[in-house]
Amino acid sequence: MSKIREDAIQAIKDEAQAVLDLIPQLDDSFDKAVELMYSCRGKIIVTGVGKSGHIGAKIAATLSSTGTPSFFINPLDVYHGDLGVMTKDDVVVAISNSGQTDELLRFIPLVLHMQVPIIGISGHADSLLAKYSTVHLCVKVAKEACPLNLAPTSSTTATLVMGDALSIALMEKRHFRPQDFAQFHPGGSLGKRLLTTARDVMHTENIPIIPVDMHLGEAAVLVSRGRLALGVALDAEGRVAGLITDGDLRRAMERWQADFVSHTMGDIMTRKPKTVRPTAKISQIQQLMHRHIIHAVLVVDDDNHLLGVVDHYSCMV
Repeated sequence: MSKIREDAIQAIKDEAQAVLDLIPQLDDSFDKAVELMYSCRGKIIVTGVGKSGHIGAKIAATLSSTGTPSFFINPLDVYHGDLGVMTKDDVVVAISNSGQTDELLRFIPLVLHMQVPIIGISGHADSLLAKYSTVHLCVKVAKEACPLNLAPTSSTTATLVMGDALSIALMEKRHFRPQDFAQFHPGGSLGKRLLTTARDVMHTENIPIIPVDMHLGEAAVLVSRGRLALGVALDAEGRVAGLITDGDLRRAMERWQADFVSHTMGDIMTRKPKTVRPTAKISQIQQLMHRHIIHAVLVVDDDNHLLGVVDHYSCMV
C-alpha cells in the first residue's frame, strides 16, 4: 500500500475515533442544551470564527431544515449592525475549539447583557467560553488528524457531529415526520414525492375507454394503442365501472386460447379498481401500488368520474 493511502487511512481512523470519543463526553449538559433549544421561542443563532464558523453555518442549516429555526452569524459582523437580529427570546450556540477565541469572546458580553442563553461548544471545559455559557458541551479530541496536530480536522469533525446529534435529538423531541422534512426541502426528491399530487402528474389523454361488452380482441388493440397498458370501462353516467390491464389480457389468452376473442371486457375486468382523488400525494400512491402489487391507479372525482391515470412512471419525480 502506498504511503499516500496509509496517511489517508490514518486520518480517517483519527477522525472516526474523535467521533466515538464524544459518547463518554455526553452528560446532563446535552439534555439541558436540547431542552433549551426546544423551548426557545425565538431563533437559534449559531456563531463562530474561522473553521468553527464554517461548521457553525452547517449546523445552523441542519437545524433549520429539521424544524428548528436557526441561522449563522459571524461575530465580526455583530459590530456592524447584525446584533439587531437578536432578541431575548433567542438562544445562541457559540463554537470555538479552544474556547478562547478573542473575536468570539468579545461578542459574549453583548449576549449576556441581553440575557440571551448561550450554549457553548468547545474542546476545553475550563475555557472562558465554557465559564460564561449557560450550558457547555465538551467536544475534546485526543489529537487532530493533521500530522502536525495543528490544522482543525478531528476537532471540526467532532463539533459537526455534536451539532448533528443536537439536531437529531430535537427532531425526535418534535416528532418531526417525513412530511415536515419535505416542507423544508421542496426541491428534493423526497419533497417532490410528499408534496406532488396525482393532479400534477396524471395522464389525461389517450386513455383507452372500452365498453363493457367489447370483445377482447378489439380491447387488446385499444390497450396496445393507449401505451398505458390498461383500459377503463365507464358506465352510462361516465363513472368508472372497471379496469383491464395487459396482464389481464395475457392471462385470458392463456386461459381461453382460441375462445379468447369471443369473451368481452366485462368477463375479465376488475370491477372495483384502485382509485385516488386528484389531491392524493405521490408518496401515498406509491404505497398503494406497492401494497396491492399494481402498476397504476385511476384518478377520480367525488362521484367516481374518471379524471386521469397515474402509473408507476408518473411517480418517478
